[in-house]
Amino acid sequence: MRVSVIGTGYLGAVHAVGMAELGHSVVGIDVDEDKVAALSDGRAPIYEPGLDELLKKHAETGLLRFSTDYAEAADAEVHFICVGTPQRADGLAADMTFVDLAVDALAPHLAGACLVVGKSTVPVGTAQRLANRLTKLAPASSDVELAWNPEFLREGFAVQDTLRPDRLVFGVTTSDAEVTLRELYADVITAGSPVVVTDLPTAELVKVSANAFLATKISFINAISEICEVASADVTKLADALGHDVRIGRKYLNAGLGFGGGCLPKDIRAFMARAGELGASHALTFLAEVDAINLRRRERVAEIARDMIGGQLVGRRVAVLGAAFKPDSDDVRDSPALNVAGRLHLQGAHVAVYDPKGMDNAKKIFPTLEYAPSAMDACRRADVILHLTEWTEFRELDPARVAAVVNDRNLIDARNCLDAEAWRAAGWTYRGLGRP
Repeated sequence: MRVSVIGTGYLGAVHAVGMAELGHSVVGIDVDEDKVAALSDGRAPIYEPGLDELLKKHAETGLLRFSTDYAEAADAEVHFICVGTPQRADGLAADMTFVDLAVDALAPHLAGACLVVGKSTVPVGTAQRLANRLTKLAPASSDVELAWNPEFLREGFAVQDTLRPDRLVFGVTTSDAEVTLRELYADVITAGSPVVVTDLPTAELVKVSANAFLATKISFINAISEICEVASADVTKLADALGHDVRIGRKYLNAGLGFGGGCLPKDIRAFMARAGELGASHALTFLAEVDAINLRRRERVAEIARDMIGGQLVGRRVAVLGAAFKPDSDDVRDSPALNVAGRLHLQGAHVAVYDPKGMDNAKKIFPTLEYAPSAMDACRRADVILHLTEWTEFRELDPARVAAVVNDRNLIDARNCLDAEAWRAAGWTYRGLGRP
């Protein structure tokens, strides 16, 4: 099928490549000329395992191209809206500016029957509003249908999640729209991905509900870890025991520094804001505490670092391992690791940061931090090391080798995934979160 993808940021770039890999002819549209030039040259705007290879492959096959001109999308049968919905500067709600601009720019080019499909995470009720807008602005008017197909990408696994998702959600108003989406995703469905067909509001709510549940699960175990610390209990063993309960499961019960990135934090806040607009604010008041617990983890790690080196940060050297909000990503949006690094720097510490992929993006946000060329360089002459993003490279560090370059053997494992016994055996004062 002929497909257009409006917006080629994280979601759009991955989706455009995924659609080409599924055999469709794809044009990606973006107003950012530099981004379009890079993509056309086979260079992805973000780091995502497997993305560069597929981008180059389908640029060469001719199935994938990019443009700043919306007219290039005019003959597409399906148009995906993949632009960002950041948090508004004046509140918790989602900023719909980019979605509205994309729809308004696309609509005049829709002169024939087609399907516009929203993938961006939006407040419930947006789909119907956009459908009305398309009917008003598109030359084809009532021949332009709108559907909602929310994305469930995990950074670090986004290509896999596009090609082999654990579910597909189709929010539609007609059987024709469902047929089109099933044809578009035929290979994915044949490979076993289940399909859930819903109305538009339900499809819009699925993504934010999933994110709210995930955030709640993460903050729950982090709250329990606070109890474990004062009770001298081990949150990792506790989580193992909870995980054997089939009603709970072990995934995402890893206590640590908490969640970040461009989705979970802003999505749960936007969800609360939208519930308030609909007169149901009481239903999601618990998410305010979920958010507060998550933010408190960052403050707690900074406190532990200060305590480990005698209560005074001014002039002390801190090594921060990690800048991206999670491994296998260069995304530093609302990164807990970078937030902690910034806190310590503002309290007078000399902070050296290393991350395998997130350095360039981190420098744009905190240019005053020192950025080391390697993990060992970051640790050199450090009074305390903070392990804040769980890259495999950090788990494989040799405690004895690192000990040879530091001032003091103090380690905070804020992700609870290093070998505590190995580090302690090498003479380190090891501190996990919620662990004795």
